[in-house]
Parts: sequence; C-alpha cells; structure tokens
Amino acid sequence: MAKSKSFLANLFRIATPAAVLALTPSLYAEEDMTKPEIKVEKKKDADGRESVFMYIDGVKVHETDTTKQPLPPVVSPGKVRGAPPSDAVVLFDGSAESFSANWTDTKGDTSKWKVADGAMESVRGAGYVQSKKKFGSCQFHIEWASPSKVQGSGQGRGNSGVFLMGTYEIQVLDSYQNETYADGQAGALYGRSKPLVNASRKPGEWQSYDIIFHRPLFDKDGKVKRRATFTVLHNGVLIQDHTVLSGGTGWRGPHAASDYRAHPDKMPISMQDHGNPVRFRNVWVRPLKD
Repeated sequence: MAKSKSFLANLFRIATPAAVLALTPSLYAEEDMTKPEIKVEKKKDADGRESVFMYIDGVKVHETDTTKQPLPPVVSPGKVRGAPPSDAVVLFDGSAESFSANWTDTKGDTSKWKVADGAMESVRGAGYVQSKKKFGSCQFHIEWASPSKVQGSGQGRGNSGVFLMGTYEIQVLDSYQNETYADGQAGALYGRSKPLVNASRKPGEWQSYDIIFHRPLFDKDGKVKRRATFTVLHNGVLIQDHTVLSGGTGWRGPHAASDYRAHPDKMPISMQDHGNPVRFRNVWVRPLKD
C-alpha cells in the first residue's frame, strides 16, 4: 500500500509506540494468503545435482538473470543519523560495558566479537551475536559499516545480517557497485523481497537501517494466521514499504528460502558472523504492540 511522505515523516518522528500504532495501517484486516504465488519444484541444476527451486510470482529465488529479476535502481542517500528516543531500549551505545551487558553468543556465553572505536565488530569464526533481551514487534535502529578495504565480490563482500527475533533477516552487504542477486543485496528480506532501491553508501562509510517490524502470529496448531510485515529505511531512503513477508528467510539451498515455523512471541535480536569484519553501532529498539 502506498504511503505519503507525510506519513513516513510522522512515523519516524513520533515518540511512543502508541503513536506508531495510531499512524500504522491496520494489520488485522483479513489477508489474501494466496499472494504472492509460490511454486516449489525439484530439478537438476547445471552440475546435474537435484536441487529445490522456488519461484515467487514466477521469479526464481536468487535469480541472477537481470532480464528476469531486474536490479533495484541506485539512488544517493542523504546524510542521516538516528539518536535513540527517550523510550528506546539501548542495546549498544559504543562502549564495552554496553556490549557485555546486552549481548552474548547464541549459547548465552560471552561473545568473541570485539569492541573498538565505539563499534562492535564481527570476528571470523565467532558465530552470531544475540541480545540478552527478547523482542517481538518493534521499531529498530542500527548503524553498520562494511570494511573500507574492498575484498571479494557478490555475497563475499561485507556480508552480515540483522535477524529480528533471531529468525527474519534483513541483509547486510556491501552493495555499492557490487552486483549480486536482487533478493540478497543490502536491505533485502533475504530470499523473499528485494529492496525498492539500492541506497548503499561507499565501503567503510557508516550506514543505517530504521525498521518497523510486526511479528507473525500463529494459531494453536502452529499455522501462521498473520504474516510478518517490514517497513525499512536504508540511510533514510524507503526500501521496504510495509512488505508482507511471504515466508522465512533461512537458507534452503541456492534457490529456495525457508518456510514459516511457529516460535515464541519474543526472541533475541541477532547479527551474523559471515566471515567479514562488519561493524555495528548505535543499536536501539522500541517494542510495539502486535
């Protein structure tokens, strides 16, 4: 659903979760669960191995043919920085004390990520880092920077990810003049929804995500009855416009993504160690009602 500029301006200026809900379109209207059209089939890939192929509205997941899945247009972002509002839960303020107080590895032990120059940095082999506190629907702000020294290409260049509820990934990637599949570039809901535009800054420059997320709801049998939604601004530019997440974002092979699976109402937020030294700072969250 299209939104006016005044709607988005108000959305990120307001001070309380109640005000967010007052402005947000109703999420309780009956949803057409037949859209998008998803087709899954098994067939042999170019190497003769049987693989799962998923098509969303006729387009193969991680399609590299840009005549079939055009890449988002490139726009130049403004210089936008976001300080936490008074009612935010600050998860990282740049200090080692803040990191140790709010983050662990996925086993609940001390993370091997490092803190330097006001940022937390992923360390190859250290695994994901996750918040000690758990969240569901929320407004989330994070700033990140890929390495200033460019190494690798495609998915091998400045790769990480932000996982809300430890499950639903907003891709982090150096996507500045770095072509990869559209639903895997910076700001994509990985494997499910490409960003509207590519608003990436140059390697090494600080970037920001501002996210409005409403979690999925499940019935007593574990079947999804309301899918998750994302509104995402990348460096102040709208890239996901109240996007309905058609399923999970987990890796299911080179051309398929995971399905929804029932989970608790609140879960940790996590960031990925993908082998690249990606830095994060100014991390805060505002819980929202479902």
